[in-house]
Amino acid sequence: MNCKFRFAIASDLHIALPHTIWQHPSRFHLVEVSINAFESVLEHLTQLDLDFLLIPGDLTQHGEPENHSWLGERLSKLPFPTYVVPGNHDVPVLQANEQSIAFSDFPYYYRKFGYNKPEQSYYTCELLPGVRLIGLNSNSFNERGELVGRLDEKQLQWLEEVLAGAGDDLVLVMVHHNVVEHLPNQSSHPMANHYILQNAPELLQLLRQYGVKLIFTGHLHVQDVAQSHGVYEITTGSLVSYPHPYRVLEFKQDDRGREWLQFLSYRVESVPEFPDLQNSSRQWMSDRSFPFLVKFLSLPPFNLPLAEAEELAPSFRDFWATVANGDALLDYPGFSPQLRQHFQQYGAISPCGTPTLIDNHSTLLLSDLPN
Repeated sequence: MNCKFRFAIASDLHIALPHTIWQHPSRFHLVEVSINAFESVLEHLTQLDLDFLLIPGDLTQHGEPENHSWLGERLSKLPFPTYVVPGNHDVPVLQANEQSIAFSDFPYYYRKFGYNKPEQSYYTCELLPGVRLIGLNSNSFNERGELVGRLDEKQLQWLEEVLAGAGDDLVLVMVHHNVVEHLPNQSSHPMANHYILQNAPELLQLLRQYGVKLIFTGHLHVQDVAQSHGVYEITTGSLVSYPHPYRVLEFKQDDRGREWLQFLSYRVESVPEFPDLQNSSRQWMSDRSFPFLVKFLSLPPFNLPLAEAEELAPSFRDFWATVANGDALLDYPGFSPQLRQHFQQYGAISPCGTPTLIDNHSTLLLSDLPN
């Protein structure tokens, strides 16, 4: 294969038509900007020579049929193909209710955007000659009827069959929940573990077995790039949450046969209701951070008493906004050495302790010269 292509990623759109918006005093997300922010992104992307657009889930605020319909109609007008997968907000209930579509309805809204077999909630398609996309469904309902992040056995068996038949194709995987950890001890942390697949190790092992190198996810609402044994996962922040990012990526092979992925990140800077969106949104998130930070400090590895957590929380009210922005370098010199060290681990620091600023703009070498 000798190819070069350019594509974009916009994630966690949380599209909400004005009459569907929930008003909640403590929500982090500015869903009221969802449509104008997405239109701003599309205005930029349609000026580029893109081969396709990926949207890794949470397309709607909470699975409302009118929001799904609006988005499907809007995507159908784009000059490039678009591919989607469901997020937890898109299929929050197994059976339709007065607010949300049924889990099984989702593919039928997006038959033009990957779901060529809408009777199943995952798909594969050829993006370009020699380039294959696999769109996975990471939403599952457990025995108590609760929505969890997990690939069922039937989907895993299907995935292995697809990978086994992919031959020399370059395979891109898109899924909503994280597969590689983006936060310290993410898979075991009680506030972060629901952002990662319950059976992520099983999926990772399968992808490594068949030489898959690229996974694209959302859900966490942060800009981050993580790697596990040669598999890179690029997660993209939400368009309704600071810093309102999206990405433009270019894959290419050089004359020596090496594979590269270069990406640039952009921000929605302004929408009519928030002309200074970046500052307003960061302030919005910081102003609503207190309950989150108190809970965060009360849990391992901090384990602070409630009174101490409440006293400390205001002094790092910008913590999550800094993490979400990507390439964070976190340091709180006024904290105890132990607390200071814990917070530093949430920054863009490599295992050897040096800054690794690859979350927003980078060029990754995916494969070196053949042996």
